[in-house]
Amino acid sequence: MLPGVGVFGTGASTKVLVPILREKGFEIKALWGRTVKEAEEFSSSQNIAFFTNKIDDVLLRKDVDLVFVVCQPFLHAEISVKALGIGKHVVCDKPMSLNQSDAMKMVRAAQYYPTLISLVNHSLRFLPAFTHMKRCLHDGLIGPLSEISLIDVRVQLGTIFPDKYDWMCDAAMGGGALNLVGSHVIDLVSFLLKQHVVRVHGVVKSYTKSTPGINGIRQISAPDFCNFQMELINGTLITTSIQSHTVPARTFSQEVLICGSLGHLVVRGGDLFLFKSKGETTQKEEAVYVDVQDLHFATSETLLPRLYIKGLCKMVGALKESFASKESNWIKEPVQAAANFEDGLYVQAVLEAIRKSSETKSWQRVQINSDSPSNHDQIMRFARMSTM
Repeated sequence: MLPGVGVFGTGASTKVLVPILREKGFEIKALWGRTVKEAEEFSSSQNIAFFTNKIDDVLLRKDVDLVFVVCQPFLHAEISVKALGIGKHVVCDKPMSLNQSDAMKMVRAAQYYPTLISLVNHSLRFLPAFTHMKRCLHDGLIGPLSEISLIDVRVQLGTIFPDKYDWMCDAAMGGGALNLVGSHVIDLVSFLLKQHVVRVHGVVKSYTKSTPGINGIRQISAPDFCNFQMELINGTLITTSIQSHTVPARTFSQEVLICGSLGHLVVRGGDLFLFKSKGETTQKEEAVYVDVQDLHFATSETLLPRLYIKGLCKMVGALKESFASKESNWIKEPVQAAANFEDGLYVQAVLEAIRKSSETKSWQRVQINSDSPSNHDQIMRFARMSTM
């Protein structure tokens, strides 16, 4: 029996998530919205029986055992910590929180209840192109991991701002290209190379101040452009460019290029290609994986890129496998690749360093802060730039 699901949020991500959950066999038992009106309208359109604007009304339901937190980021920590405290599994959307202090609260709660699932929705980890890329890297197809010299990531997407003003338009509330897309890039590098970033340099800009649907005194403060460099302990440089202010709506392209001593690997969209340099002879890229899978439900009404939706499908499928075991409540292996709250804390630290770098116009070291001495070992584990 799959656990009953409680969903927090009524935005674009939720509109995509609910059909995916149902396709995988999960039942949506309860919905939370910021207001009763929002919750009622969304539940009516998605055929969800119970809706509320009170957090505890969802968490205390006996038929809810798994919680998806896809609402405003400033509520992520409160909901996640409460849910774990009363024995609910948690999957939290990105950005994990607004700051490291909230992220640390979530990490502590997850550590205190290790028998519960606590994951962050960094869905690119589950895309087949990137799972194949990771395998190729660790098999040494483009040389040893220690000789990876450069990772170049370029993302172009249509507007990330909804027609109606909400938290996604406000930088202080967690909106913008850096949080919504840059967080995926930071996590992906950690996933692929199993290394953390030493220092960063970034430029974060907000070029779009309003959209046809956003008028009046409120202006968009969330960034629609960011360009940042990240350096690993072994000297590997990661360059990332994310922009959405000049691209037509619903347009999306993403390329992740990794250069090694023997060639390069590149993921374009959902396809993986390998180039191996052999002396001075000109070689061609060869396809390692080509994505031919299509989504089984309509996604035309959402601004979310299809790649991220496909990754979310895979992650929910892995959750289903985790709960399919008859021997125990859940098993870890199917979601082993998923980002946990500790990974989310690391991503939050890098995001804060990039924003600080943009303000100071200088390189910044990545530091994970804690106000509790009892977490020293945990912090130092992240602070060390692992070369596993």
